[in-house]
Amino acid sequence: MTLVVRDVRFVPGRTLVFLDEIQKCGAARTALKFLAEDGRYDIVASGSLLGIQQNGVASIPVGYEETAVMHSLDLEEFLWAKGYSPEQIAALREAFVGRRKVDDFVNGKFHEETRDYIAIGGMPEVVDAFAAHRDYGEADEIQRRIISDYMDDIMNYAPSAEKPKVKSCFMSMPRQLARESENRKFKYSEVEKGVGARKYGNSVKWLRDAEIAEMAYSLSAPLFPLSAYVDDSIFKLYLSDIGLLTAMYGFEVKASVIGETIAGTVKGALYENLIASCLVRNGHPIRYIRDRHEPLEVEFLVESDGMVVPIEVKASNSSTASLDRLLAREDIAFGYKLTAGNVGVVGKKITLPRYMAMFL
Repeated sequence: MTLVVRDVRFVPGRTLVFLDEIQKCGAARTALKFLAEDGRYDIVASGSLLGIQQNGVASIPVGYEETAVMHSLDLEEFLWAKGYSPEQIAALREAFVGRRKVDDFVNGKFHEETRDYIAIGGMPEVVDAFAAHRDYGEADEIQRRIISDYMDDIMNYAPSAEKPKVKSCFMSMPRQLARESENRKFKYSEVEKGVGARKYGNSVKWLRDAEIAEMAYSLSAPLFPLSAYVDDSIFKLYLSDIGLLTAMYGFEVKASVIGETIAGTVKGALYENLIASCLVRNGHPIRYIRDRHEPLEVEFLVESDGMVVPIEVKASNSSTASLDRLLAREDIAFGYKLTAGNVGVVGKKITLPRYMAMFL
């Protein structure tokens, strides 16, 4: 079949061909190899669920694709959508780099915007509607439709035997994260009593591969390189988009986030998921450490310049016994405490307002 587009010329070296929803046509993806070898035109292809949907692709064009994972908008992009300029964000970045306090009014304003981001998230359609109308109800309706679309994707694309199990794992995520902070690891028994990874392990991996969820693995030790100390049998499961998680908790929770009245374990769950999303969007594998014997629990550990950097997320300005314990180690140069406050430095501990997680 020949496709004819009137008044369009393909000029070698000056034409970009964009193939959308490429996952729906396996032959198109196979053809990327030959289009790349041809070399006359730049080719961009996009598609959802490419991590799990390869049926119908006769040959994956290995070596001819450069893959870019597209997340929903991060906090910085959300702020751009609301009208903040790159220069305003740069001023915050300078305060982050210089470890300087932000003006109190400005600091309060960006904490307010962060609460909006928790409620709205980064799904482009949701952000576009909210930026245009500032209507939380309209945004909530779109989020609920997207969650319904996720359910449809699960039923359409998950293996037949996994469909109900993937759906059950997905729906369990809000209550799994709402447990006490020291016990937010994903439990298969929360999905169905008396079962384990044998039944639901592949379902969780499907959610990860579909980029609906992010997995944060437990560490056996806070040592560099962290990848050598990962225990992949113990993990937390975060929703990829923070706004969808808030929507799953319900509109009243959203209102309490915006009004800064939210309390309890759900508050901690939302702020923890927020920071997880920020770290993933900055290219960090997300990992955490918990040792009930010390006791020790720090929400995230990342690597920077060959060093381990612990990050503790506080729903309130409470003490940081676990972070302090890690900072007492000679092999850890500094760590972050993310709070509702301002920038501050005490010894090796750097306190940051939560919105500065976009710079980590």
